[in-house]
Amino acid sequence: MNTTKSKQLFEKAKKYIPGGVNSPVRAFKSVGGDPLFIERGAGSKFYDVDGNEFIDYIGSWGPHLFGHNPPFIKEALTRTFENGTSFGAPTEMEVKMAQLITDLVPSVEMVRMVNSGTEATMSAVRVARGYTGRDKFIKFEGCYHGHADHFLIKAGSGALTFGVPTSPGVTKANASDTLLADYNNINSVKGLVTQYRGQIAAIIIEPIAGNMGVVQANEEFLVELRGICNEEDIVLIFDEVMTGFRVAAGGAQEILGVKPDLTTFGKIIGGGLPVGAFGGKREIMEMLSPSGPVYQAGTLSGNPLAMCAGFAALSYIKDHPEIYVQLEKASMYLENGFKENLKAARKYYAMNRVGSMMCLFFTEKPVNDFKSALTSDTALYGKYFHEMLNRGIYLAPAQFEALFVSTAHTKEDLDKTIAAHGESLLTILK
Repeated sequence: MNTTKSKQLFEKAKKYIPGGVNSPVRAFKSVGGDPLFIERGAGSKFYDVDGNEFIDYIGSWGPHLFGHNPPFIKEALTRTFENGTSFGAPTEMEVKMAQLITDLVPSVEMVRMVNSGTEATMSAVRVARGYTGRDKFIKFEGCYHGHADHFLIKAGSGALTFGVPTSPGVTKANASDTLLADYNNINSVKGLVTQYRGQIAAIIIEPIAGNMGVVQANEEFLVELRGICNEEDIVLIFDEVMTGFRVAAGGAQEILGVKPDLTTFGKIIGGGLPVGAFGGKREIMEMLSPSGPVYQAGTLSGNPLAMCAGFAALSYIKDHPEIYVQLEKASMYLENGFKENLKAARKYYAMNRVGSMMCLFFTEKPVNDFKSALTSDTALYGKYFHEMLNRGIYLAPAQFEALFVSTAHTKEDLDKTIAAHGESLLTILK
């Protein structure tokens, strides 16, 4: 595979951009080698600057539910672009978009648009603090909620200790209000709630985690979590930046049957453009300025381009609920093909899938939390990644990320991927 132009661009990029990339995972550090620079995408495939074709399973990290450059989103953007890109003033599309989200997600009574998932989660925690008058919040080890200071925290000496910063630039004072619990372990939550009773504003969780690989929260665990929040007047926040409208029209909360107080969104609600949102109970959301005292703002929030693309995507979902049947069928077909290959190789690596999100962990232990995910052989994943890449299959360049199936992936794509997977396993396991 010729990658001459990509290598040249990467060398040039490193002179002007830290690490040569604008988001760390793109640098291929977890898998080795140099990143490919992508030129264009269409349907299930994209093409790099050297002309190489790949079947793409990251889909811009989730938003491309319909593949690259779907005609109905492209048409919506073209129409909107003719009228202007942004105004810094209200538009009708913001209202239509907010109403559509509340129609599709019953727990959301009001919604505020922002420009990224990080803004959404950061703002959700802030409004929860303003609503409760409390400072601390609980997050779970292995869940990623963006790069706001109070999220970049790792566990201390035990589950019932304050977190410590994972990044220079995050202060100990900021970290002191972040409490760490173990995913799928309700006792770790109960211990923190008991220790800091009356001080906890919110519990934020990815109901289906997508950044320690794909790991689903147990339904019993979520039900108990909901109960604790009810008893202790704690705001329950579901981070559905990745899962919202991806695993179901109503997101993870629809398939798991638990309603949060606040939900954060991103990815699909922009139809591929940068966007985020958070919403939930009216009484909480009305704490936001200008209705209430909690300040949150964004000059380009709800910009016309992101709103029209998102409205096109969500309208398509509302009008075509059968897409989730299609996605489930395709994703199951891919999963079963991978499992057959693993069986033939006499390897029983963990395979987690929820709807059109899945992850192959290079460990034979069940993966249900961060600690079990860390038993994966990341070096072996790196070898696997490059073998798949050489066969025209583009996966996430990191073990602890999700594979995303789109409606654009054909049976031919899936069969080619399954064949490449089998060949790659034989190569790396020699």
